[in-house]
Amino acid sequence: MVTNDVRGERFFDPGRSLIAYTDLVYVVCPACGGQAAVVPRPGLPALRYYSELWFRPRRLVCSQCGANRDWVTPQTQSSGGALIGVALGGPKDPFFGRPLWLQTPCCGQLLWAYNASHLDVLQSYVAADVRERVGAASSMLGRLPAWIKKANHRTEVLRSIDRLRGQIRRPAADDRPAASYERPEERVPRPSHES
Repeated sequence: MVTNDVRGERFFDPGRSLIAYTDLVYVVCPACGGQAAVVPRPGLPALRYYSELWFRPRRLVCSQCGANRDWVTPQTQSSGGALIGVALGGPKDPFFGRPLWLQTPCCGQLLWAYNASHLDVLQSYVAADVRERVGAASSMLGRLPAWIKKANHRTEVLRSIDRLRGQIRRPAADDRPAASYERPEERVPRPSHES
């Protein structure tokens, strides 16, 4: 659980990394196109170290169609089986590479979030007039794009956050946000099959 101390117009950044918000990631289901969730795989022992979040096995589950898939950390062949951590950031989930359910155009850019906790922190940060950093400079909030931090974008960003919050309650494939569809620059060329 992420807690933020917001007192009136002041926000205190506790220095949490983006990986801390991956306990629940809303994605587009690969089977039905509805809202699915990526969660830590059940039955695992409790975390001993914060760094384990980068490698924790995950499960994709869809309450709409029942689809489920497991993800385990890939290992390198050349480095004696070292684990490869996930790459965070962008409009796809870091584990399965599925489009995030929570994404919308905003200020000529794309605003995205993993879940309601992520939206809460973004909303508190954007709404605050004074933002103080208590944690590391490499925190999730410290690495936000400049367009989100601009005061003249505040109203539009907050409106977009509210729109994303409403999207959580609309899990059907027919409610899929337009921004979650594949964009031309993300398409992987498919090999042609010649006879």
